[in-house]
Amino acid sequence: MLKVNRHPMPEQPADVRRHNFEEVALGYGEDTAVEEAQRCLNCPKPRCVAGCPVNIYIPKFIHAVAERDFASAIRIIKEKSSLPAVCGRVCPQEKQCEGRCVLGIKGEPVAIGRLERFVADYAREHGLDAVEGPQVEKKGRHIAIIGSGPTGLACAGSLAQKGYDVTIFEAFHVAGGVLMYGIPQFRLPKEIVQHEIDGLKKMGVKIRTNMVIGRTFTIGELMKEEGYDAVYIGTGAGLPHFMHIDGEDLNGVYAANEFLTRVNLMKAYTFPKAATPVYAGKKVAVVGGGNVAMDAARTALRLGSETVYIVYRRGEDELPARKEEVAHAKAEGVQFYLLNNPVRILGNEDGWVTGLECVKMELGEPDASGRRSPKPVEGSNHVLPVDEVVMAIGQGANPLISDTTPELEINRRGNIVADENGATNMPGVFAGGDIVTGAATVISAMGAGKRAAEAIDAYLTGR
Repeated sequence: MLKVNRHPMPEQPADVRRHNFEEVALGYGEDTAVEEAQRCLNCPKPRCVAGCPVNIYIPKFIHAVAERDFASAIRIIKEKSSLPAVCGRVCPQEKQCEGRCVLGIKGEPVAIGRLERFVADYAREHGLDAVEGPQVEKKGRHIAIIGSGPTGLACAGSLAQKGYDVTIFEAFHVAGGVLMYGIPQFRLPKEIVQHEIDGLKKMGVKIRTNMVIGRTFTIGELMKEEGYDAVYIGTGAGLPHFMHIDGEDLNGVYAANEFLTRVNLMKAYTFPKAATPVYAGKKVAVVGGGNVAMDAARTALRLGSETVYIVYRRGEDELPARKEEVAHAKAEGVQFYLLNNPVRILGNEDGWVTGLECVKMELGEPDASGRRSPKPVEGSNHVLPVDEVVMAIGQGANPLISDTTPELEINRRGNIVADENGATNMPGVFAGGDIVTGAATVISAMGAGKRAAEAIDAYLTGR
């Protein structure tokens, strides 16, 4: 008999997890995964596959889970995705594969993301995902990939499977990009990211860290002097946006990128065991309503902040964060200060934050994005007493590469212009992921990396 409701994800209790950095979601057990997989209708024309940016053949891997053939399940997933343990945790399946599931029309969709995570974790724990070097003839061609985030890793894996000599250049001291510095440990354990990266290394992919392209080498130097036949730029969107209001230069004001990097990558939550400190105010305002804002707010709680606000200029229905992340934040005690927009950050004579002046907002007609436009309510200015402010209102393209490669075409936002296959206006130079599209999802970036790998192969083989 078909189970109508899908199995919930086991989690740490909210009153426990808000005090630690251990993973919140505990994952399905084997029996639960099998029962959930048996809900799949195995549609003859599976819409879920079309909803996946890398086109994993979802019904096939789910059928393997239902049959307890976990070795086949991971093999099917890895035909298309090199980061299943990551995607199973952080991808917005509700807007992608699960959003297309037929069961979701009148009930709850199959928990595709949770099953992907289960398969990846089971395979890792039982040695089923061991990666051997590509069994293809080496092409003798060298590819440079700039950035080791999701798009760079996906592109590297695809090219290595085709027999190319691939080197990733990473600016930080460890590989992983936003998976390492941007997403907290309690959502994405770093040992899992490292396991996926180690798999690429076993395939022959080389990774050079502490390499800032635009400073260590330019694009031109990589191709003309270092001998690379093609370059893929996957540097992401890591330049934080600010509101440009008074007080943003006060002590106690962070960009979310810096705040999360200090904690996630530099392990500031273990200070002084780790060398990098982070300021933890008693009352914290996180400005923004996306997943990054939720990550910053939940991180602040775990650092010991007593009160944490999400300050957002629209209402709850307009929050861009995943509903799951919003629910987790609420359960852990984050307070949502909605329909409020900051206009000034206040400080004391010593230069430290003492408050956030906001104006109340009301929603008007929908804007170009389809969301109702917020408008300030006259005379509603007031001060929210806080001693730390984290700006999580988005990020854009770092201009380092474009400034040192003036012939590379960029748009008015500073993003690299590339076609659907990642080709730029420079022969042999490709780009994809957030550096092209602006901030998007992990799986979308991976899809761009895989398409670019096909295009690079076609370019180098004259197809």
